Amino acid sequence: MAADQGITIPHPLRPLSADELAKARDLIVKAQGGDGNAFFFRSAGIEEPKRGDLASFLAAEHEGRVPEFVPPRQVKLLYDVIKEGKAQLTETVVDVDAGVISNTKAFPSRCQTSYTAQEFGMFQEACISSEMFKEAIEEFTLPENFVITIDPWPYGGPDVDEDVPRYMQGLVYARDTSKKNIDSNHYAYPMPIIPVMDVATKKLIRVDRLATGGRDDGLFPAPVDKSKPKKLFERSSSAEYVPELLEIPFRTDLKPINVTQPEGASFKVHGDNLVEWQKWRFRVGFTLREGAVLHDVTYDNRPIIYRLSFSEMTVPYGDPRPPFQRKQAFDFGDGGIGRAANNLKLGCDCLGAIHYFDQVMATSEGKPDVAKNVICLHEQDNGIGWKHTNFRTGRAVVTRLRELVVQFVATLANYEYVFAYKLDTAGGITVETRATGIVSVVPIDEGKTSGYGNVVHPGVLAQNHQHIFAVRIDPSIDSYGATDTAVVLEESHPIPTNPETNPYGNGYEVRRRRVERAGFEDAEPKLNRVVRIENARKKNAVSGKNVGYKLVPNATQLLLADDASVQAARAPFAKHHLWFTGYRDNEFWAAGEFTNQAPREEGGVKAMVERGDWFVDGLEADVVHGTNGTNGEVHDDDDEKKGQLSTPIVWNVFGLTHNPRVEDWPVMPVEIHQFHLRPADFFTSNPALDIPSTRNESSVLVPCCDDQAHGHDGADGVNGTRQSSTCCSSTSLQTDSTVQRNPMTHLQGTGPDVDPKDIPVSPSKEKRRLSATLSNLFSWKKD
Repeated sequence: MAADQGITIPHPLRPLSADELAKARDLIVKAQGGDGNAFFFRSAGIEEPKRGDLASFLAAEHEGRVPEFVPPRQVKLLYDVIKEGKAQLTETVVDVDAGVISNTKAFPSRCQTSYTAQEFGMFQEACISSEMFKEAIEEFTLPENFVITIDPWPYGGPDVDEDVPRYMQGLVYARDTSKKNIDSNHYAYPMPIIPVMDVATKKLIRVDRLATGGRDDGLFPAPVDKSKPKKLFERSSSAEYVPELLEIPFRTDLKPINVTQPEGASFKVHGDNLVEWQKWRFRVGFTLREGAVLHDVTYDNRPIIYRLSFSEMTVPYGDPRPPFQRKQAFDFGDGGIGRAANNLKLGCDCLGAIHYFDQVMATSEGKPDVAKNVICLHEQDNGIGWKHTNFRTGRAVVTRLRELVVQFVATLANYEYVFAYKLDTAGGITVETRATGIVSVVPIDEGKTSGYGNVVHPGVLAQNHQHIFAVRIDPSIDSYGATDTAVVLEESHPIPTNPETNPYGNGYEVRRRRVERAGFEDAEPKLNRVVRIENARKKNAVSGKNVGYKLVPNATQLLLADDASVQAARAPFAKHHLWFTGYRDNEFWAAGEFTNQAPREEGGVKAMVERGDWFVDGLEADVVHGTNGTNGEVHDDDDEKKGQLSTPIVWNVFGLTHNPRVEDWPVMPVEIHQFHLRPADFFTSNPALDIPSTRNESSVLVPCCDDQAHGHDGADGVNGTRQSSTCCSSTSLQTDSTVQRNPMTHLQGTGPDVDPKDIPVSPSKEKRRLSATLSNLFSWKKD
């Protein structure tokens, strides 16, 4: 931060440096390294400042003054302290500037944090060295040249009667080595076993057998005849996707589309991850759990969002055959989306003029390791931004909608997820997810079908499942004040026909309801339910309404698992489209901090609602019949669980119910979901009015049917010719069609415009006007 008096203050939201991580790690090892203790480091990142402290700093930053207080620079590390073979999960926050440990806490054994790459790596060795696994493999006969490959998976939610330590399971496949290509698709050959490992002992504790039958074959696997191994993949075939193994020719008529920016990018990136672009200004953060995070999003120096992040995703599978009742991933909490982030490649994952962000991560020894290119930043065209044609005068004005995209991609076993924040030139923010990769598959007997999924390849069943996401929105609408944000639900309702108020039945009314307390809601398309996030104290100078942004939640299908199931108990967030909770520092997780093997949610949005926070000053906790007014319990003995006046946090939940298609195989075309945050009376006019309506000079005209009159394939083989330059606000419509040019074709008047004084009045109309004037003057009435 550059402030007055020539003082430069490092920003509290700057990315973690390798030196900071090394210093924090060394302080921990020095403080706790005695008595034979060993350490296994799991994650490291910046401990974000308390909202009150950071908000004060941000306000000073935007006003160009030196802040009265600079939050301490703190690094948080999560690690195991291992003594006598037992691991104690521990979290320590280190003040790296002061060189001291701020606090340390140990977690109870039920708190299972996310798996690390090292833990996943143990699974393969545990299987290979296990007699139990070898015996399971001997129940089958594989074709010649086939080898075994294993995908480690989270164990999932334990059954009701289970009390288990830290477990991991694995999905087993075979790969055909005759292809002589290590990228040959092993998912085409799923095997009917799932080994389970105790992470602490690194030993297999059992190998589950899978049912492979069809619709009428029951939930459980057929008995195993160990004297007669079952032959696998006799009629199976490969299902390749890598280019060199495809058995179909590539398209030859797909010509390049080049994204070029001859004058360079329009954005600017500073060394502390500050990004400036088209009146937008924000900071890019990154965590091992969430991936990319946007901080302090402002437009024209007006704050809009304090923090925006993807919080969680649960993927429950709908196959009730054991052990698939446990097949439910929490990809943020169980593994970490940021940890699984791809190294993005120029010209592949992002096109155009690209800036990449790196991230410092911790190895298992706590040492710095730089993950390269985990986020890409680029601009893209998204079609027409706004347009109007005045056919009275023959003039059209059109501009383009440009977006700045912050994107990252994560690979988790078979699936890929593409996450993006898109800020546009009209003041809008789009949050987007894309699902691709390879669907999770299990074996099915040849010739059979199943109600629990779809057969996408011979012997391969892609199971029905859902992807349910939660995005956390921490708003700061035109203010960093703790009580300045209001959340309002706005709905459009029909008005019954009424001879006095709605005589023709066409009217409808807009109803507003302020969200005063923590709670939840669902999307309602029939009422066009809109979430308006407003500044409770500032009015729009034109409309008189509170300045704000709006969110229209998408009415996607929510969690299908029965309310009494373990799947539902672990993911209450997935039961509603909207949650409204009170702000607490470091409370970021829709399903709670510890999702791995959790039998139920602990500390997620459901618990936050039950706390009973309120958002309107003057409302105390409404204690009625032992509750706090939000169907939650009263906690007189725990201040952390007591309700209080809070800034509202909005959680938007949306999902994809994925009943696989054959077209999803062998690799899935992207499934795209978006929601939008749009200004709603935040500005006094269209904020994109000042976008130049400039003609794109690289566009060319492509002829039809070798039509030489309008264009031709030139000598250089390029299919298209340029036209003479005219701007996109030209007075020429470039058309010879009389119908197309006629204003009446477009429901516009013919003109010319007329001064009301010049409109002639007919004699009969003049008499009626005089009669009406005299009647009013003398109060005459007709009999």
